[in-house]
Amino acid sequence: MSRRDAAAALARFGLGARPGEIEGIAGDPAGWVLGQFRAETDRPTALDAVQATPERLRRTVQAFHDARVDADAARTMRQTARALLTDDIGRRVDHALVTDRPVHERLVQFWSNHFTVAATRVATIGTAMPFEVEAIRPHVTGRFRTLLGAVVRHPAMLLYLDNVQSAGPNSPFGRRRGRGLNENLARELLELHTLGVDGDYTQADVRALARILTGWSVTLAAEPRPGQFRFRPARHEPGDKTLLGVRIAEAGVAEGEAALDLLARHPATARHLATKLARHFVADDPPHTLVDRLAAVFRDTDGDLTALYRALVTATEAWADPLAKIKTPNDLVMSAGRALGVGHTQAVIGSLYLMGQRPFAAPSPAGWPDRAADWIGPEAMLTRADWATAAGRRVGRNARPVALLDQAVGPLAAARTRFLVQGAPSRAEGIALVLMSPAFQRR
Repeated sequence: MSRRDAAAALARFGLGARPGEIEGIAGDPAGWVLGQFRAETDRPTALDAVQATPERLRRTVQAFHDARVDADAARTMRQTARALLTDDIGRRVDHALVTDRPVHERLVQFWSNHFTVAATRVATIGTAMPFEVEAIRPHVTGRFRTLLGAVVRHPAMLLYLDNVQSAGPNSPFGRRRGRGLNENLARELLELHTLGVDGDYTQADVRALARILTGWSVTLAAEPRPGQFRFRPARHEPGDKTLLGVRIAEAGVAEGEAALDLLARHPATARHLATKLARHFVADDPPHTLVDRLAAVFRDTDGDLTALYRALVTATEAWADPLAKIKTPNDLVMSAGRALGVGHTQAVIGSLYLMGQRPFAAPSPAGWPDRAADWIGPEAMLTRADWATAAGRRVGRNARPVALLDQAVGPLAAARTRFLVQGAPSRAEGIALVLMSPAFQRR
């Protein structure tokens, strides 16, 4: 291992190097990465003030009720919701910029994107961030089945994918109200969260899973403990179901748990998750041999995520090409902020908006894409250049371009990049050259 490996580790597995970090981990870059795979015992300071989901939902329901009868209240609700989301994004950015466990934070963001809940409706504007804090963050170093269960039971996911509206056609509620299945959660669970789009399932499996999950809902404002998971037997479709060729006996809420057990341990899930993880950390088209090994580790350890990460980090393929991945806008902005030592400013959040990757705003349940082709078209590259120029102007008075190059990418920088940065006519232009250099734009 070397300074080059240290720079690669900080960019690829972390969120970018802060001043002095390349030298600080150069003795054992792989050991530094492996040391980050430990459970988070305390909530990060920046996230302490994030309210729990039940309180957020209680306030949202009350605001929505007021807005239905008062136009001024409706405007206030929209303004409050936007302010709450902006505060949540700021807290998320704050933590990413200063955390000394950036590998852990990247894993939180990876799984949060995998299990996307977008702030696109009244209920999820207030619960997207608590969802990440409550359902994702505590479980990223545990077992996949535990993470999956926390996600599917969380009110934000049940609301985002409309499972609260689903009712078994033959359930007491379904027969009385003429209501039927909503397949959104079942479909995304199979297609995105577990087996993958190429998984061996059919539309019959989607409908079977939707029937199994009927009754998985959220307590209402007028009920005890509002805003929490609740199973509603009157909405649950009666009878046995067959999912992926496996008979699941009628058992109420336990049917859903049995289905999650089945999905979490399915070979297609192992391969789907291994592919996504390898694509995120190694290459857009990861080596099949690496995917095979990771999938085997997932199966052999019953979905132990820490074992999976360790297998990835100790694979030679993970270190072979340190600049194989294009940074997404989020990666780019976070790594720039960490390298420059900036705190949470409106400019940082504005940069995410400018380049089209605002947190909690993924365009679909599939989350943000993870391939270069989705982020580096001609218009996107022009936007990145404009951003780099603006950033250079903002910080050029206090930052030195050559020092930034050394502390951000170090030995990954090409000789021509160093030559151009050293000869830049101004600090602002030198900073922009660093931020637009191939070594900084990639990880």
